[in-house]
Amino acid sequence: MVRHMFSHLLLIWAHSSGFCLSGLAFDGPKGQSWSNHKLHAVPLDLDARLRRLDLSTNFIRQLHTLALPYLEQLDLSSNQLDLISERAFETVTRLEGLNLSRNVLSNNFASSSKALQSISQLRTLDLSVNALGDDAAERFLRNKPFLDQLWMTGNVLTRLSQNLFNESKRLRYVALDNNMISVIEQGTFEPLSKLETINLAKNNLAFICDFKLNHVKHLNLSGNSIEFFVTHEDSKLYRLETLDLSHNKLLYFPIVPKMSDLKYLHLQNNMIGALDSEANMIVEVNALYNDMKQERFVMKNNLHANWRLMPLVYIDLSYNHFRSFPLETLSVLSSLKTLNFSHNCLQNLTWDVRGDDDSGDNRQLFFTSLTYLDMQSNGLKLISPLFINGLTKIETWDLQDNAVQPCASMGHLQNLQTTQSVNLKTSCVFFEQLRTLKHLNLKENNIKILHSNTFQGSSLVSLNLARNPNMKIQAGALNGLQSTLQSLIISEMNMTGAELSLPCMPVLTHLNLSHNNLDTLPTSLSCSPLTEIDLRNNHLVSLNHSLLHVLSVHLTTIYMSGNSFNCCESEWLMVLREMKIKLPDISDTVCFIRDREILMTQVPQQTSTGCSFPPNTQDIHSGHIIIIVVFVAILATVFIVIVTRKLCCTESFFI
Repeated sequence: MVRHMFSHLLLIWAHSSGFCLSGLAFDGPKGQSWSNHKLHAVPLDLDARLRRLDLSTNFIRQLHTLALPYLEQLDLSSNQLDLISERAFETVTRLEGLNLSRNVLSNNFASSSKALQSISQLRTLDLSVNALGDDAAERFLRNKPFLDQLWMTGNVLTRLSQNLFNESKRLRYVALDNNMISVIEQGTFEPLSKLETINLAKNNLAFICDFKLNHVKHLNLSGNSIEFFVTHEDSKLYRLETLDLSHNKLLYFPIVPKMSDLKYLHLQNNMIGALDSEANMIVEVNALYNDMKQERFVMKNNLHANWRLMPLVYIDLSYNHFRSFPLETLSVLSSLKTLNFSHNCLQNLTWDVRGDDDSGDNRQLFFTSLTYLDMQSNGLKLISPLFINGLTKIETWDLQDNAVQPCASMGHLQNLQTTQSVNLKTSCVFFEQLRTLKHLNLKENNIKILHSNTFQGSSLVSLNLARNPNMKIQAGALNGLQSTLQSLIISEMNMTGAELSLPCMPVLTHLNLSHNNLDTLPTSLSCSPLTEIDLRNNHLVSLNHSLLHVLSVHLTTIYMSGNSFNCCESEWLMVLREMKIKLPDISDTVCFIRDREILMTQVPQQTSTGCSFPPNTQDIHSGHIIIIVVFVAILATVFIVIVTRKLCCTESFFI
């Protein structure tokens, strides 16, 4: 009672002091934080002029009348709140943001929801993780005509009724993820004309059979059990830009709105491609669509008809069940720039495309905008030259963890017709055809040999050849890349210094030679303006200090731990120190002297070949022990001799 009287006195004082006119513009406090203060109740001495109040992460269980007429933002998250008095907010008329997440409002939701009905000016409301069911959620949303953003994540909703948002029709953002929603009644979201973002991730939805929300821009349906997504064709313009259907049970590509702004489509972690072929999948999805429209014998290809007009720039198809590449479906996406096709079951990328006529000839398709293609971890062995010819603008191709073998230079094969006839069934890849390619990752492909002029004609900027342990690099393998290649990774290849032959690379700035068997560095590196070089875990005993002098003009960083450096040949270390080259792993780098190792950080700053290094304290300690033992032994011997003589003299006297 005293607390309530004090609160009302504060309110009367605030009004009598004229703060309604000044509105806190010049002398009122704007915010105060009591977060994580182990509070069990709202403090009584709060300034009535507060605009923002943070009471999160405490032990508050009940909320009674707040005498804070200017309060705009209130955070009560992560308490133990289970009861809000019906009159708690009756004087808080300016409240726009309320965070009640991570409480137990389900306990007394009838009373607590009535309290929230008095704050009709709310713009943002967070009711996440309160164990709220369907009825409770509906009550908490009553009288919220200005509500803009709503979070109800992590509750126990099972059904969204058409009455749920009847009194909050200005919602723009709704988060209902991590619930148990399995049913969405027709008319639930349709009346929300300003709605732009819906998050329904991690629920129990099984299908979307008629998507009609033409005003929604971002829709997240990931982590459900959705088997198909269908939009009936109409003449409406949909504003959809991002659709996330990842981590579901999709067997087919979704039929999206024909007229839309869809740019980002997430389909990873589904079951798309499990059917035998792309043709079968298209037949199945068209049959499904016709069944839902209750139409029969319709020959229209609904999937391609809808996809052809999409301005899609990004699609993620990773972690699906593709055994063949959906050439025709993806080629209709004329704006597609990024395709993630990693972690599928695609061993051979053959050209299974229907011809334009009955001649049986292959039809050339093009991916006219595709610049980034990720195909790692597919087990790829064969890639059709026709597919490579279709990558007219490819810049980045990730083929890590496959079984791709680069072809030798085609040389005499000058035109596409000859290439098709000779190499349609080739088991290697002609990278020289990719004139626009800048970044290529061939890591972990078990490549046997890198032929001369393999990349002749390409414009590679970065090349990763790591983890091809038995690969032989022929002389001239990097020919044609001298004027473009800036980053080269040839680590973990069991390569010796004699096997490593690099041409003069005038623009190479990053070189990774780690995890090999190198005992020397190629002198051709003096041609390169290297800024960073990785030499870790090799068999290097020393570094060519004259080479380092040349490299030091541009060099900024060297990694060198895990080698067998000779402490007595450390001139190169002096060069690096003088040039102030960064050595990030110097504290883990050792050198060897007289059958023992010392840290490179202990190598003297001005030594050359004199091996004047700090003595081994363990050796000194052992020497001291030996000297002491010898000294004690001598003393003991002298003592025994003296005692023996005395005994002898005594015995003679008594006789």
